[in-house]
Amino acid sequence: MKTRKYLLPAAVAGVLAISLSACGGGGGGGTQTGGGDAAANLDGRGPITYVTGKDNAAVQQPTVDRWNAAHPNEKVTLKEQTDQADQQHDDLVQHFQSKDAGYDLVTVDVVWTAEFAAKGWLQPLKDKMAVDTGALLQPTVKAATYNNTLYAVPVHSDGGMLYYRKDLVPTPPKTWDEMMSMCSIAKANKIGCYAGQYQKYEGLTVNAAEAINTFGGKIVDDAGKATVNSAESKEGLGKLVAAYKDGNIPAQGITFQEEQGRQAFEDGKLLFLRNWPYVYNLAKTDGASKVKETFDVAPLPGKDGPGASSLGGHSAAVSVYSKYKATALDFAKFLLEDEQQKFFALQGSLAPVKASMYKDADIVAKAPYMPTLLTSIENAVPRPVTPFYPGVTKAVQDNAYAALKGEKSVDQALTDMQAAIDSAK
Repeated sequence: MKTRKYLLPAAVAGVLAISLSACGGGGGGGTQTGGGDAAANLDGRGPITYVTGKDNAAVQQPTVDRWNAAHPNEKVTLKEQTDQADQQHDDLVQHFQSKDAGYDLVTVDVVWTAEFAAKGWLQPLKDKMAVDTGALLQPTVKAATYNNTLYAVPVHSDGGMLYYRKDLVPTPPKTWDEMMSMCSIAKANKIGCYAGQYQKYEGLTVNAAEAINTFGGKIVDDAGKATVNSAESKEGLGKLVAAYKDGNIPAQGITFQEEQGRQAFEDGKLLFLRNWPYVYNLAKTDGASKVKETFDVAPLPGKDGPGASSLGGHSAAVSVYSKYKATALDFAKFLLEDEQQKFFALQGSLAPVKASMYKDADIVAKAPYMPTLLTSIENAVPRPVTPFYPGVTKAVQDNAYAALKGEKSVDQALTDMQAAIDSAK
């Protein structure tokens, strides 16, 4: 993975592990809430360990150093995991299962919060452990909440954007149907019209969820019950299926993950691309990019306005097994301070969780797409909040892929998706 200093939420591998919030692998879940350790050590102060994914962007250690300089009696030790989301997830599971008090504060992908909270591994952030979330983007707070209780502190976020050829489409489409009507421009220029991430992996869950949510459907309800088999979901998934069948999504689009789509767009082979913000800087600076001066970004097109991006990002969660929960919570709050949020953005390519940061002149100067990204995140919807996420995302991927390939009708795909989600325990 390349480390870059120009707001590209953790390029390439980070897209899979961070922006994509790729999911997780690993295991099923229990359903108990709040472990017996949740009431212990609430006032505990002392040295803690902060566990996070590989610090490819080189932002974590400087942040820890700033904290340690001001808190010599409550020093933080940084423990880096790999840069692979599955391995990060499984490492946390292993240490939680062994009730390891040495994993005081841990970074959790937005799709892991419900699973870990339901198993009683994360400290509920309420009462004396409460966190003021008033200044935070509400979708990031929702993603850190399970059963109406906050279990993690949002640290950085992400959302999808529409990349488009401004030389061919001066005004970007605001709705999906408008975008599809512009595919004639792509055909006239002998390029593909639109692509996202449609290979059978977590990216397909992201894209299918965006289509379903944009048209008013929901994969699961607030209680985690499957609700995907609806007229609204049929309209949303049906739009993707029709676009692929019609060729508006090119045939090779079903093989695309983030990087294949980026490369096709940079090669001038696509009119529109759904992807994460990391693509912006690469398309501007890569030597091989043919669209350096001819592209721009816009919010994802929706039914009658901005679409519902799937939310990416990570939060910091206090382990119920930590002996020093007060220190762990204070460090998590420290990560929210303006100085750290700005540093993460300028140095580390991580999208802030505070709306105010998206208007910061220094940040916007280096990342002109920030207003668009803010619109994306403000309209974002977390992927299914459920303790059984690995099974749910497999159900979405398997059936959305079958519908795209024409192996199942949209109706059958949604019927089977609902049944598979119901059985995902």
